[in-house]
Amino acid sequence: MSRSVLYMSMSLDGFIAGPDDGPENGLGTGGEQLHAWLFDGDHEARGGVGLPVLRTDAASVPVVQEMLATGAVLTGRRTFEAAGGWGGDHHDGVHIEVFTRSEAGDDAVQGPNVRYATDGIEAAMARAKEAAGDRDVMVHGATTAQLALQAGVLDELEIHQVPVLLGAGRSLFGAPGSPHQLDLVRVIDAPGVTHLRYRVVG
Repeated sequence: MSRSVLYMSMSLDGFIAGPDDGPENGLGTGGEQLHAWLFDGDHEARGGVGLPVLRTDAASVPVVQEMLATGAVLTGRRTFEAAGGWGGDHHDGVHIEVFTRSEAGDDAVQGPNVRYATDGIEAAMARAKEAAGDRDVMVHGATTAQLALQAGVLDELEIHQVPVLLGAGRSLFGAPGSPHQLDLVRVIDAPGVTHLRYRVVG
């Protein structure tokens, strides 16, 4: 059965990007530290044409393999556009559902596997899960994750916790919403990062 899983690198104080993030500074000031674990190792993994080659440490390999084994991607439009739409191919040509509140313009990134969703987070997640089949759905984007969590359609969180305090920036969980109970189901310690897997239970 397909599960929806948020994969997100986060500082110890809860930020997924540093201050002043934007189109020309996607991870914000100092935010590149959050993704260093994906590029500073000796083990290579390749995603789609729009992803850089990943070089991670041996301890992080299982997490990267899980990410690249997902059967669909559900992403917020801001994240999608900041990543250049991954060239229309995040990995293996999987379906990319782009959650957005407005219709895609003529300059929007397009591709045979890209669909812009304006009919709500529940409908977008349902399509992503259908496209994924028996594989998981990778969820990208803080706002999309927050909305999915509040709607009850986010199943798990894979938090790559990086031992740095950014002090400011873009918060993963934003403004407080309804409380949610999480079960910690896995911990992987790796150089420069601790991978924490949580299941949403209520």
